[in-house]
Formats: sequence, C-alpha cells, structure tokens
Amino acid sequence: MPPGSPRPSPLVEQATEHLRGQILGGQWPVGTKLPGETALAASLGVGRSTVREAVRALAEAGLVRSRQGAGVFVVSTEPHDDLGTRLRRAAVAEVHEVRAVLEVQAARLAAERRTGADVEAMVAALSARRLAADSDDAALVDAAPVDAALVDADIALHAAVVAAAGNPVLTDLFAEFAPALREALAGLADPLGLRAADPATGHAAHAALVAAIASGEVEEAARILDAELSATLARLLRG
Repeated sequence: MPPGSPRPSPLVEQATEHLRGQILGGQWPVGTKLPGETALAASLGVGRSTVREAVRALAEAGLVRSRQGAGVFVVSTEPHDDLGTRLRRAAVAEVHEVRAVLEVQAARLAAERRTGADVEAMVAALSARRLAADSDDAALVDAAPVDAALVDADIALHAAVVAAAGNPVLTDLFAEFAPALREALAGLADPLGLRAADPATGHAAHAALVAAIASGEVEEAARILDAELSATLARLLRG
C-alpha cells in the first residue's frame, strides 16, 4: 500500500481474506474465472464496492488478473504480499530490528542534512511527546498507564527524525513500518516499557537525540538512537 493511502475498511479486509482463503484453499484453481461482482457481493454479504476493493487487493497480491471484457481470473495461488502486509504479519521484535537499522542511519543523515524547518519539526514533536507523557501520567487508572497517545507521539518524533534525513525513500519506508509498530506497541499494557525504570518516559534521551541532530553531531545522534532502540527491543523480547 502506498504511504499515505487510507487503510482498507474492516469489511474490505474481511472480504479480501475470505476470497484469498478460497483461492489458496483450491476452491478456485488457477485459470478459474471468479464470479461477478454481484454474485460475490451476495455470497459475502457486502456491497459491490467492497468486492471491487477486495479484488483489487487480490490483484495487487498477484493472485488474480482482470481480462478486458472477459472477467477476473485466478492466475496464481502464491500471493506476493506488499511490504505493509508482510509487516502486519511479522512479529513486532522482527519489525523493530529492521526499523532500528533504518532509523540509526537516518539519524546520521539527519545530523548532516537537517534544515531549520527540520529542527523546528523535531522540537515540536519532542514537545508533543512530553505533553503526551504528562497526560498519560495524569490518566493512570489502577496503575495501568493509558499510553496510546504516547505511542503516537513517540512515533511522530521518530518520523520527524527520519524526515530530516532528506531521503524520500527512507521516509516512505518508515511510513510503512509505523502502522505495524503502532498496533503492536499500543496493544501492550506499557507499550514503551518506561514507567518503572524511567518515570520521565525517555524524554531526556529523545531531547539529547534532537539536540545532537540540531548541532550536527553525526555519530552522537546515531549512538543515542541506537541505544534507545536497542533498549526498546530488549523490552519487547522480554515480553
């Protein structure tokens, strides 16, 4: 899915998975013509537009192909998942390992290439992260932190760092990683694992990262971010 595109609705995702299961399960072998939109909509209990989006997703996965004037045919039973799909199915620790490789190099590039606007964006994101952490502290219920806002703010700060690298490909790759990270981390009782060890929720380390990038300290920026992401990965692996 291209970065910035809206995520499919739950109905589209459900219809896609149902049709995918039928294809992979052998109900429709390679060469078979799929039923028309109206028939599929009736069998799935959804609208024709939902079927249309589901078939498009199957085509993007390489399972079906539309033939002008003939219909939609099964062309493969081996899906070619896009990066977003693969990331959603991967373990969060696996995603995080690759994310770390990407972000540490991005921090180096950001320290070399950052503009004044980039620094302003990072400082604003840092302030928003601190505000989210303070808000979560006020929202503690039965000692369980409400961290969804902090997760979003944390990812937004990291996205600002990646954007400061000035490489659109890195920015697009991080955009693909972000939904998988958000979903996995927000589902944990303490997503960032910081409350007990660090009541400030990592603010000092993130502030130091922004300062290092702003002052052009290439290796220091990489070191700080590598240490922060390594600590987060260790918490994820501990569960």
